Amino acid sequence: MNSNTPAFTTEEPLAALARLRELLGPAAVLIGADVPARNCNDWSTQPPQTPIAVVRPVDAAGVSAAFKACRAAGLSVVPQGGLTGLCGGARPEPGWVALSLERMVGVEEIDGASSTMTVWAGTPLEAVQRAASEAGFYFALDLGARGSCAIGGNLSTNAGGNRVIRYGMARELVLGLEVVLPDGTIVTSLNKMIKNNAGYDLKHLFIGSEGTLGVITRIVLRLHPQPQCTLSALCALPDYAAVVRLLGAARSGLGPLLSAFEVMWPDYWDVVTKRVGVRAPVADGYGFYVLVEAQGTDDTVDGPRFQRWLENLLDEGALADAALAQSVADTQSFWALRDACAEFFPTLGPHISYDVGLAVKSMNAYAVACKAALAAAIPGCESVYYGHVGDGNLHLVAWVDGLSVAQQPKEAMDEVIYGLVREFNGTVSAEHGIGTVKKKWLGHARSPEEIALMKTIKRALDPQGLLNPGKVV
Repeated sequence: MNSNTPAFTTEEPLAALARLRELLGPAAVLIGADVPARNCNDWSTQPPQTPIAVVRPVDAAGVSAAFKACRAAGLSVVPQGGLTGLCGGARPEPGWVALSLERMVGVEEIDGASSTMTVWAGTPLEAVQRAASEAGFYFALDLGARGSCAIGGNLSTNAGGNRVIRYGMARELVLGLEVVLPDGTIVTSLNKMIKNNAGYDLKHLFIGSEGTLGVITRIVLRLHPQPQCTLSALCALPDYAAVVRLLGAARSGLGPLLSAFEVMWPDYWDVVTKRVGVRAPVADGYGFYVLVEAQGTDDTVDGPRFQRWLENLLDEGALADAALAQSVADTQSFWALRDACAEFFPTLGPHISYDVGLAVKSMNAYAVACKAALAAAIPGCESVYYGHVGDGNLHLVAWVDGLSVAQQPKEAMDEVIYGLVREFNGTVSAEHGIGTVKKKWLGHARSPEEIALMKTIKRALDPQGLLNPGKVV
């Protein structure tokens, strides 16, 4: 129980939950032995914890009723979407109530004139993408967990994904929200306008707040025209300076067509081609490998333009080698190299994954320093590096062979990895959030004044500290 929670007897919370069950229906409130195992953890490596109950409302009124009942009984509440978070943000503690949005699914409206879609927060990301496509639009957010993650959870962590360089983070794809505050107040602002400067833009309080300030229930999403063609190339380069020059050339030569710029360090490349066994369209032995993707509106125009851009770079000697995708299958095979990190557990064995952000010019210096520091500080520690370099997001994987996940020296790894993040003026979380896993390191990326302001906002909206307490700040 949170230290700010008022004292209560064992009967009080159970009585409150029983009354809530009468109000919302037996399917909406699962208590005790009826609590599903899936609601006991997210995808973080922390041990699962069973909540006292799982509440599954179908609308904002149900969320409001749940908050009021839990507030009256002094019960802490953890919001849950698809439970694919990696930082413990959706993980309950014993005695807490899990508020699951799993029944709040579906598309409420697609407004073609406004290029918007209004959806329920529990809707899986893949379902949002499919509905947009069927209506002739494109929803740009894309993650590997698209089939499992919920759009409300994506917003609660301000998810990034593969195409941030063109479309921005999740917050750039949201125009309006409906949110339930910790006291049960429903704030409905399902705005469809791109230009709306009438006072504070309150939706940004909740996007990225990891369910600590309120629960998002409905969302107005911004849609884009469907790309008519996807163009991609896998480029080999001698060094990181060439990578930075290629990024500049892609931004200037491809302009708004540029949709992804994914960089793989040679250590990552060796693992995915030699250990995972993904077929490579260019030879080994180069300094860096870059997947460049562009999305166009007319293949007869944009296809030749992309090919000329690539050929000019080869003629100028800006690239050591390159392969141009000739088909959808080629593009998928290029992405298979970048997405092979999903196969690391069966090939590398137990390991720890990290998500950090740095200035683009500093990313390789950080990677070099980090690899050396991990090897020096932790006997037998190996690490590989890759990421969405176009938006400053570096992923790395570290491990010691022969150890289970629980045995991996994560604390020592954290000290090295996040300590260097602070030295390089980066961030300890580029797209996965803070939760509890990274809370200790928040001060490495945010100033004391920023953290104090976060705590002030938290106290203002949740003075009892009952909504996802102990997370983020």
